[in-house]
Amino acid sequence: MTSSVRGRFERLRRQYAPHEHRPLDGYAVTMSAFGVLAGSLAVAAKVTGRVVPDRPAVSDVVLISIATHKLSRLIAKDSITSPLRAPFTRYAEPGGSGEVNEEVRDDGNSIRHSIGELVSCPFCLAVWVATGLTSGLVFAPRLTRLAATVFTATAASDFLQMAYSLAKEAAEGDHQESEPSVNGRAVA
Repeated sequence: MTSSVRGRFERLRRQYAPHEHRPLDGYAVTMSAFGVLAGSLAVAAKVTGRVVPDRPAVSDVVLISIATHKLSRLIAKDSITSPLRAPFTRYAEPGGSGEVNEEVRDDGNSIRHSIGELVSCPFCLAVWVATGLTSGLVFAPRLTRLAATVFTATAASDFLQMAYSLAKEAAEGDHQESEPSVNGRAVA
């Protein structure tokens, strides 16, 4: 039965993307894992009697949204977290601001490939991170809000660091333009 399922996926993959490797069976496994995770969290909430809010507070949505952005980027792009991605990706080049660009390992293992795409794409990873943080609001709301505050503050700091760098470059550019120079050297 396994070989017939794999054969069906291979035929479907060839029909779907005849000129490119798209590991549909790996994607199916990854989607199934997410479904099991989400279902398990829902069952755990029900079994433990955790209260799931009818409508989340706007402040929690904002906090979790910004934290999801930062944590997804941190996992998917940060230089320091590259050991987490290394089994599934290969370093390609610096990505700027402490980030790296990586290529997905394509060694014929469709599950490794799909995980590589997941862990190196902040957009793909965001739904997993948001699910974790949102579930945290149900199971450990104080701790989750505290952790989300760390990532939200880090995201705000990142934007401030970038704004500072841009303002500094602009100020230095204005200063260099206003000083008289000879052969590229400032003349006093």
